[in-house]
Amino acid sequence: MDAQKEGLPRNARFSAQQPRLVGLTPFFLACAAYFLLWVPDDPPSWVGALVKCLPVLSLASFLWTSPGGDCSTHRQAALLFSTLGDVCLVWPQAFLYGVLAFTQAQLLYTWVFGLRPLRPGLLPPVLLVSLPFSGFLLSHLQPDMVLPLMVYGLALSTMLWRGLARGGRACWGAVLFAISDSVLAWDTFIQPLAHGHLVVMATYYAAQLFITLSAFQGPRLKTS
Repeated sequence: MDAQKEGLPRNARFSAQQPRLVGLTPFFLACAAYFLLWVPDDPPSWVGALVKCLPVLSLASFLWTSPGGDCSTHRQAALLFSTLGDVCLVWPQAFLYGVLAFTQAQLLYTWVFGLRPLRPGLLPPVLLVSLPFSGFLLSHLQPDMVLPLMVYGLALSTMLWRGLARGGRACWGAVLFAISDSVLAWDTFIQPLAHGHLVVMATYYAAQLFITLSAFQGPRLKTS
């Protein structure tokens, strides 16, 4: 359909995308503030927790105010549970509460990505990567950490499978989320990594951004 025949400018399609880009400005500013302040080097505090949470909160606000797209309450709830998990992980004694919050977030993302197309062929590669890593990680955990992290690993692997099946931005978001959590687990329980926290948070914020933007991608068609 010719845009001029409909009385619309040729660049109408592109200008319609502009509010989305502008709406993401708080997210990028919040990310910049977090990395510039480098709060993780400071003692745990509510100020540090707020700075850490602002990028994900800004994504939840972006979904709330953006027209169109699959801005379901499940997707917004996943971002809010992620925010709760971010707060809990600031204080080491609340670590298991953070794991519980992120487990709920992964279950909600799995619901959002759906089961169509099913693509069961993606499940074996996911398990081939996740099971050996999980087994190695479990050997370094204290007994009270084993069950919660096993449950979380299962939820994360399921979310990764469904994100890969969905494709597009959901795929990128799921992969980055898995990378972020894997680096975090290695850095926390196995061996500290140089610039580990930088990698964890950069991939985590990018993952949340891609998953948020997947609300505006159409359902992936089944291909051979």
